[in-house]
Amino acid sequence: MAPIIAEVDHLGIIPVVEIENSQDAIPLAHALIEGGLPIAEITFRTEAAQKAIHNIARNVPRMIVGAGTVLNISQAEQAVASGARFIVSPGFSSSVVRWCLDQGIPVFPGVATPTDIIQALDYGLQVLKFFPAEALGGVNTLKALSGPFKKTRFIPTGGISAENLPNYLDLQAVLACGGSWITPKKLIRSGNFEEITQLTITATKLVKQIRYKE
Repeated sequence: MAPIIAEVDHLGIIPVVEIENSQDAIPLAHALIEGGLPIAEITFRTEAAQKAIHNIARNVPRMIVGAGTVLNISQAEQAVASGARFIVSPGFSSSVVRWCLDQGIPVFPGVATPTDIIQALDYGLQVLKFFPAEALGGVNTLKALSGPFKKTRFIPTGGISAENLPNYLDLQAVLACGGSWITPKKLIRSGNFEEITQLTITATKLVKQIRYKE
């Protein structure tokens, strides 16, 4: 298992971050680390994403920063050049996957159907984003998919919350859950990083209770 994948497995959660001001990136990273989650997926949904990744990678080396909502090779190149250590996409792009594999960058493409999963397996991928999780049937769908795809691990994202997180983490097929409930845009925008730390602490406690019986 690759080091980053092993760390994602250990942490159990990937905070999905939509950041509007790159200057918020460093205090956000510190808030997540303080709460016990030294990892973040910065989505390419805003113009600040690339700079935010750069700021974290350069100034908070302890943080495992990745890029999300990567739709094409150009975005993947920008993300990796800025310091992203993994790439996440909402769907399966063969060109993005191939580029990441050629660069030795962990990539978690989005899948929604058995056909998507088989396509990913053709590229040798074993960890896939399941998106949008809740809209696709959530836990029940993942249970069904884990039958024919026993070696595949999923990162369900989309509709994950503190309330349904335990249901997902109970599944052997789930490597980790992606979610934005830990890093709401309104808290980032207002600079309320202390609240983000508290949300992170609550989430990490859930992971420990479910996976490590602490």
